This record gives sequence, C-alpha cells and structure tokens, in this order.
Amino acid sequence: MNMTTNRRRIYIDPSYSAYYQDRLFDPSDKVLNRDGTLLPFVRLKASLESQGRAEVHTADYLLNAQVDSEIKEYWSLGLLDNYPKLLGRMDVRLKGFLIMEPPVVAPRLYKALPELTKHFDHVYVHNTVGDGYSLKNVDQSRLKKFHWPQPNADVIEPYWSNEDRQNRIVVINGNHLPRSFRAQLYGKRIKVMAELAKSDKVDLYGRGWNQWWSHRSMWPPYWRHYRTLMSIYKGTCESKYEVLSRYNFSLCFENMSMDGYVTEKIFDCLYAGTIPIYMGAKDIENYLPQRTYIDFLKFCTVKALEEFLAGLSIGEITDMRQAGKEFMKTENYKNYYKSLLNIVND
Repeated sequence: MNMTTNRRRIYIDPSYSAYYQDRLFDPSDKVLNRDGTLLPFVRLKASLESQGRAEVHTADYLLNAQVDSEIKEYWSLGLLDNYPKLLGRMDVRLKGFLIMEPPVVAPRLYKALPELTKHFDHVYVHNTVGDGYSLKNVDQSRLKKFHWPQPNADVIEPYWSNEDRQNRIVVINGNHLPRSFRAQLYGKRIKVMAELAKSDKVDLYGRGWNQWWSHRSMWPPYWRHYRTLMSIYKGTCESKYEVLSRYNFSLCFENMSMDGYVTEKIFDCLYAGTIPIYMGAKDIENYLPQRTYIDFLKFCTVKALEEFLAGLSIGEITDMRQAGKEFMKTENYKNYYKSLLNIVND
C-alpha cells in the first residue's frame, strides 16, 4: 500500500479562532488546555498521523489554501460561518458537523439542521429522535449519535484518592443566560442552590456570578436569588478537579433536560471521586450505571435530598465512588473516551 497516496488530509474547524494555527492540538497551552480540555484532540491527531495515515490540522489552513487535486476532509465543531465558503470546492468533502451544545445554548445550530444534513455526510447530535429540537425537513439518515469527548482514560490521582473531603455539596458552573428557555435547567440549578443554602450545605464556584451588571445576569432567577448566591459564592477555581476532590457531593445539572445529552460535568465528578447529584439526560441510566450517581429526580423536595445525603454511611459513599471508578473500564465509557476517533473513522 502506498501510504502517501492513501493519506487522509483532515481539517477540523473549532468553535473559536483562538484554537486556530493548530493550537487545538497543543497540550502545552495552559489556558486552552485547562483541565485537559484539549486531550481528546491531541490523541486524535496523534492516532491519525501515526505511521503516516493522515495529516491533521485546524481548518484555517484549509480556508486559506489554494485548490489542488487532493481531496480534503472538513469537520466542523459547531461553526456555521465557514462551511458555505467550501461548498463550491471540488477538492473538499464536508465529512461531519458536530453539535456539542444543546438548543438552549445554540438554537441556531438546530435550526440549521436541514441545511447541515443536506451538505455534510453526517451530523452528530446528542439524540437522533428530535427530543428537544425539530426534525422538520431534516435528512434523518445523516444524523448520528454524539458522545461528548472525554480527556482521561481513568480517574485522576491524587484527586480521586483524597480523603480530606467536606460532607457538603459543591457546584462548579459559570453564570449564563439561556438563549432558549425550553427545558432549560439554568433556573432550576439556581433555585436548588438557593434551597441548599438555607441549610448551609452548598458552595458555588465559577465565573460571572458576582457580575450583576453583565448581560448573562439579566433574568429573574438570578436577581431573585442574588443575595443568596453571593453568600455561597467562593469565586473561580484554577482546577475543577482539585475543587471537586474536596467535597463528597456535587450538584451536577446539565444546561438542559434532553435525551442523550450527557456532557463532561458528570465525568468530571467521577474523575475526582465526587458523587454527582445529577439532572439532565432523561435517559441517563442508558449511559451510566445508576450506582455511580444520585438521581435528583427521585426526590420530591430539596429537603428530601438533604435527608438522604445525611443518611449515607461512609461505606455507601465509598461504594458509589468505587462504582464510578469501575465504570471507566467499561465499553460505555470508551464511547466517550474514544468518541472523536470513532467519529472520524466512521
């Protein structure tokens, strides 16, 4: 086999230009690679380029290049602006469009599905049945299930083994205003934090919570609970894993309630040995064993949740943490760890 002739030329278009010039694959950048965010892309490039099988770059190198005779693969990580520039190029194939965000964050992407499924070989979404979005005029044969890429193959030491933990609940989230309000959980997250604060059970970390003048703060749930949020707010954090490792529990709410929508939030908890109190994907039990998390929907009130947590023994907490660690060895977890490679090799 002629490895040069069969070498794939792959170009990935990240969501932000800060990742251009191949910075998407640079693990040494402490800002862009905070908490190992870039590791799935680093692994993807290394695996595809091994033994000369492929050449992988960010899409700015393609967008600025002259047309030539070699076929190039274009993959977008949710950017709508660039692919129309490539529609007339005979040397470019629009291979895949990945929609990582839910409709409450990026409604434009879901409204664009009819066009995206017309031009791309495949469009990857959290669920292919239209839960949370419309399938009108969408070529459903081109939709494929998306698993959120994960950076680590196992739990993260020494965070997972840290035994000096507070028997409290930590929340690590930025303050955001949803762009769509259908099935959004931003407001629910704020309301539950406010309830937990009454019993002094919760600490909040993340960006933007103290910025009352910001656009992201301009909605009723934030202002209704502003004083309470400030009473539990601990500021930003250098490493979410380090902060998580200091707590037994984490309030782990996705941005939206939607089938298949499982992000890094729950895996961050498992990496650090912190038990997630989860709400988000309505079918979460199809993706993670029930013993690895606490299902918030099983409790009628926040008070009932507090009573349940107070009744957990050290042994029960240890068993749940261990179950999360064991999950990392399963094929279900590998769907997330190997997500990008599986997609590109599909």
